[in-house]
Amino acid sequence: MGGIARVAAGLAAVSAAVGLTGSVAMADDGPGFVRVTPSQVHWSEIPGGLGARYAVVLGDPSRPGPYVVRATFPPHVMDTPHTHPNDRYVTVLSGTWYTGTGPVFDLSKAVPLGPGSVMFHPAGAVHWDGSAGDEPVVVQITGMGPAPTVPIDPKGGAWVAVK
Repeated sequence: MGGIARVAAGLAAVSAAVGLTGSVAMADDGPGFVRVTPSQVHWSEIPGGLGARYAVVLGDPSRPGPYVVRATFPPHVMDTPHTHPNDRYVTVLSGTWYTGTGPVFDLSKAVPLGPGSVMFHPAGAVHWDGSAGDEPVVVQITGMGPAPTVPIDPKGGAWVAVK
């Protein structure tokens, strides 16, 4: 299983293990309201991810329905070209997130996005992203599950260190 595929499997495992009741606070606002504080976000290492981590904030990206996950890339770590079967919205929370589209990873064509920036990933569109600089990056991803990651080159590495 490639590194990106392991991310999807890891997200499912963490979501199943933690469940909504273990990761969010319920308030007396009425049915359906959910609050999540930073201390309730549980980060996990991405196997083979060169220090990249993820957290399921809400929902379960392995099942049908809405989800919110966060990913953090350490400095100089990016993922390689891949797709997802459903639309995704990515918001940069901190750092400078470098993004590229298409099946060829070419750092010289990456577009830097700072905190507060949003990028829409259409279903099935090839993209790659991460931290190409000296700072870590945290992004929040919102979409509809199931949300597996499909590498363009399953035999290649899912993660790359860049300088």
